[in-house]
Amino acid sequence: MKKVLLLLANGFEAVEASVFTDVIGWNRLEGDGTTDLVTVGLRNKIKCTWNFTVIPELKVSDVNIDEFDALAIPGGFEEAGFYKDAYSEDFLDLIREFDKSGKIIASICVGALPIGKSGILAGRNATTYKLNGIRQKQLSEFGAKVIPDKPIVLDKNIITSYNPATAFDVAFKLLELLTSKENCSNVKHLMGF
Repeated sequence: MKKVLLLLANGFEAVEASVFTDVIGWNRLEGDGTTDLVTVGLRNKIKCTWNFTVIPELKVSDVNIDEFDALAIPGGFEEAGFYKDAYSEDFLDLIREFDKSGKIIASICVGALPIGKSGILAGRNATTYKLNGIRQKQLSEFGAKVIPDKPIVLDKNIITSYNPATAFDVAFKLLELLTSKENCSNVKHLMGF
């Protein structure tokens, strides 16, 4: 069983998290049955950008990365406190451990910024929210080679994307990397894509 750890910061965008739960869940029940997903955060309750509350299954301090094959990070809003959790050392250390082990890290929109802040994107291709250029500039300041007009960037084990509209595509790319192109195509078809 391939396990995905869904890393949630306070202020995350629910739609960006839900694509991972849905695609991985659809695969578990209707695809090849080889994936599972576990939610994790720094708090007992996490409030998303629009006040939806989630109770994560694990706290970051309880994660054994040897039990997981991939890390998924949805973006969020600064106004909802996203960066307070996303830039915490516990959050960044977990990202570093996944990269050190060569495991897949998939992010959507500004979920790339904590990856950048962790230091692992230095000299690597990536992207993040592109509408006003501010977030892409921040990612560049973390040392990433920002590819501004490509919706999804894959550099070795790291997937980044430039807005919420890319969410399903990122989740499907993660599924493809965990299983196979054929299985991913089947799950997409079953989901109506």
